[in-house]
Formats: sequence, structure tokens, C-alpha cells
Amino acid sequence: QVQLQESGGGSVQAGESLTLACSVSGATIDRSCVAWYRQGPGKQREGVAILASTGQSLYADSVKGRFTISRDNAKNTLFLQMNSLESDDTAIYYCAARPRGARLCSRTDFSVFEYRGQGTQVTVSS
Repeated sequence: QVQLQESGGGSVQAGESLTLACSVSGATIDRSCVAWYRQGPGKQREGVAILASTGQSLYADSVKGRFTISRDNAKNTLFLQMNSLESDDTAIYYCAARPRGARLCSRTDFSVFEYRGQGTQVTVSS
């Protein structure tokens, strides 16, 4: 059974930083498409960033230059470094992954991800 567990969420002030982690068990993510999504209060779920098996990363325009997605293959863990946080970044953040070999890696379609975490809350106060 594949399980994803997010950690690192919390409450911060605008301008501060947080790093989210997503520990994966039951599958290896070193050559998988992985992603971070978020859903803010009253908003639709949004793809924040994806990291393809090729190493290519894509970001939502709203977080470009502020957020960085990465993975530690040795720890089988996905990260999201978030800098210069804004109140609009307030949301529940979810990590997601696809099995090795899956070809589609989408930042806009959460439904393609077979493996998903339960989410971690990030609250940014202005």
C-alpha cells in the first residue's frame, strides 16, 4: 500500500518561509511524476508545482520565483520550499505522486495522480 504523509505546515507571517515535506512509503518516487497541490478557503484546488521523472519542474504563475519543488531520493521524500509567503498562499497543501513509468505529469489535473496525501494546513497572516 502506497502512503504519502505531509508535514511542515503551520502558521506564519507574510514574508516568512516554510518547507513542506512529503514522506512516501510503499513506492519509490525517484523516477516518478510528483506534485504539490493546494486548496485555499473558497477556492478551487490548484496545482502549485510538479516535478517530472525527467527532472523538469513546472510552477503556477502565482508561486514562480518563490516556491521550489524537490525530492530526496535517498529519503524517498518530496519537498516544497516556500519563501516570501503571502496571505493568498493560505491553503491546505497536498502532495501527490504517480507510479514509475506513468507518462502523464499534469499540474492542472489532480485526478491523474494515483497516490495522494491527506494534506497539511498552511496559514499566512498579513
